[in-house]
Amino acid sequence: MSWLASAWDTTTELLTLDFVQVTLVACVLLGILSGVMAPLIVLRQMSFSVHATSELALMGASAALLFGLNVGLGAVAGAIVAAVVLAALGFRGQQDSAVGVVMSFGMGLSVLFIHLYPGNSNRALSLLTGQIVGVSGQNLIMLAVTALLVVAAVVVLWRPMLFASADPVMAAACGVRVRTMSLIFAVLVGIASAQSVQIVGALLVMSLLITPGAAAAQITANPVHAVWWSVLFAEVSAVGGMILSLAPGVPVSVFVAFISFGIYLVCRLIGRVRGRRIRVAAGRSGAGGGAGQSGAGTL
Repeated sequence: MSWLASAWDTTTELLTLDFVQVTLVACVLLGILSGVMAPLIVLRQMSFSVHATSELALMGASAALLFGLNVGLGAVAGAIVAAVVLAALGFRGQQDSAVGVVMSFGMGLSVLFIHLYPGNSNRALSLLTGQIVGVSGQNLIMLAVTALLVVAAVVVLWRPMLFASADPVMAAACGVRVRTMSLIFAVLVGIASAQSVQIVGALLVMSLLITPGAAAAQITANPVHAVWWSVLFAEVSAVGGMILSLAPGVPVSVFVAFISFGIYLVCRLIGRVRGRRIRVAAGRSGAGGGAGQSGAGTL
C-alpha cells in the first residue's frame, strides 16, 4: 500500500499550492453552475445540443488561443453563438439535424485553429481534455460572475422555464413565451458549457452538464429536489475528480467522468429498486381490494 501513501502525500502537498486551491474553488463554482442547469437540460432533452454547444465553445477558445486573446471569453463567445444558432434552427422541428450540422462545423474549425496554433501543443490539447493549471484568478472571477448570473436567471425564470420545458404546447396556450424561454435557456446552456470546457474539456462536458441531472431524475420526480440532488452530484464529481487527478497527473475530466458515471449507476439502481417496491405494493393493494369486493359480494 506504499503507492496509496505516496498518492496521499502528493495530493496533500499539491493542495497547499495556490493554483490548485484556485482550481478547487473553480470546481466548486462549476458544480453549482452545472448542477443547476443539468435537470432542465435533461427535461428538455437537450443532451445532444449540449455536446454541439461545447464544440463551438471549443472553437471560440481555440480561436482565442490562436490569436492571443482571452481563452475564457473566446469560449463564452463561441458557446453563445452556438446556442443562438441552435435555438434559431431548431424552432421548426429540425433540432437533431441542426445540432449535427453545427457540431461538425464547430469541430472542423476547432481542429484547424489547434493545428495552426504555434505554441505549446499541450495547452491546445487541454481544451479537449481539461486541465487543472489553466484556471487563473481572472478566469475564477469570470466563472463566479457567470455562475451567479446563470443561477439568478434560473431562479427568476424558474416557473415559466420549467413549464415551457415540461409541456411547451400547454405553456404556450397559457401565455408563456416559449420561444423566448428557449432562446434564453439556450444562451444559459452556452455559458455553462463554455465555463465547463476550461476545466473538464470539450470532450467530456456532458459528464457535468448531463449526468448529474440524469442521475437526479432516477431518484426523484420533484423538479426542485432534482436540482438539489444534481448540484450535490455535480459537486462530488467536479471536486472529487479534481482532487483524485492531482497525484497521477492525468486530466481532471477522466475522474470527473468516472465519478459522475458511478453516481448515475447507483441512482439508477436505487430508482429500479424503488420502482419495484412501488409495483409490489400496488399489486398487493389491488389484490386486497379485489378480495374485499369478492367477500362483499358473497354477503
